[in-house]
Amino acid sequence: MSDFPKVVDAAWLAQHLGEPDLQIADVRGPNAHGRGHIPGSIPLVLGSPPPYTDEEELLELAGEIALRLRRQGISGENRLVLYDDGGCVGATAAQTMAELAGHPRVAVLLEGIGAFQGELASGTVYPPKVKEELTPNIRAIATRAELAARLADDSLTLIDVRRSEEFTGKAGAPCDPRQGHIPKARHLEVDRLFAGPGRPVSPELIVKLTGLPPDAEIVCYCHSGARSALAVLALRAAGYNVRNYTGSWHEWSRHSDLPLEK
Repeated sequence: MSDFPKVVDAAWLAQHLGEPDLQIADVRGPNAHGRGHIPGSIPLVLGSPPPYTDEEELLELAGEIALRLRRQGISGENRLVLYDDGGCVGATAAQTMAELAGHPRVAVLLEGIGAFQGELASGTVYPPKVKEELTPNIRAIATRAELAARLADDSLTLIDVRRSEEFTGKAGAPCDPRQGHIPKARHLEVDRLFAGPGRPVSPELIVKLTGLPPDAEIVCYCHSGARSALAVLALRAAGYNVRNYTGSWHEWSRHSDLPLEK
């Protein structure tokens, strides 16, 4: 099902809830899941992408995540919908991890558990393990090496979603050895993409804000990958093909051979 969306809302979930190949997963943790969860969902803890993008380490991480998915009964045949407490921070992080492991159909539920209109269930259900192997997908994450090799590639659009003073290098994070932004990156603060927690502005407004055509290839970054993960969520909700550079400026600034602009 190649047309499976990467972002779904409560209306979509209500329409498809109970379908045999739809797996819903709660990334808030087992305790929160046990107290109340969307019916049929399972607890799923995948963690967050690391602040580095060395391919050998990402491949190792992908294998670990694939094992966690199998242990929770999740295979590549499932359509997987992830939800959290509503801000979508945890769900977007888990989506990236599942995509890195090679899961081909992963979506985030906008506004999380609070968007669900039905009655919540309680208790914890653990499905049987599956044996299917996933094939890691390193391209799920934009890496430092890829971006460095594509700085002159006009088919790729970089969007820096940090604050203006971070983008210009005037007041970046003090832990970073260099300040500025990746050459040719556009600037669009992540807050402009959201009307509220876990609720992106309209697709029409997002298209206006980016000024990009629907077939654009986009990579977002911030300081350490969290804000850019939310930007990816919003842009995906508007139909864009977009990935996160999880290493972001935290990684890029530590490599003196990489260029920057201010």
